[in-house]
Amino acid sequence: MPITINGEAHQLSADPRTSLLDMLRHDCGLTGTKKGCDHGQCGACTVIVNGQRINSCLTLAVMHDGDDVTTIEGMGTADDLSPMQRAFVKHDGYQCGYCTPGQICSATAMLDEIAAGLPSDATGDLTAKPELSGEEIRERMSGNLCRCGAYSNIVEAIQEVASNSKGTSA
Repeated sequence: MPITINGEAHQLSADPRTSLLDMLRHDCGLTGTKKGCDHGQCGACTVIVNGQRINSCLTLAVMHDGDDVTTIEGMGTADDLSPMQRAFVKHDGYQCGYCTPGQICSATAMLDEIAAGLPSDATGDLTAKPELSGEEIRERMSGNLCRCGAYSNIVEAIQEVASNSKGTSA
């Protein structure tokens, strides 16, 4: 099965019952993506597939034949953090760090959703481009739980990246 992970082409043979999360962690050694609840409720396993964020625990690896997957390892490096990673560090949005990879993947893709004009449940005017309000960010990030309670720091980090990117991809 051909799949591109973090910009690198792979040829994988996964058991048809293997989740994308387990394939990434066990077959590819990409342990940055965390297994939290394993029921799609906590968001710790969030990755970006073809530009959209998904819970990797809820999808089978074989469903992503030919897809382009980005994990936290593909966002940046220790020496060259992505803008979202830098903002999380600056605003202390990571706390214990367990949910951070999913939060960063989700926040990055979420800003692209807003730039594309996709509404959320918090968007008041469905015909206008969504504004990046705190309410809009909290609604869009509601699938990612932080047990440390760093939500205000995470919102500040996302707002900083959005204001620095001015509508471009984060």
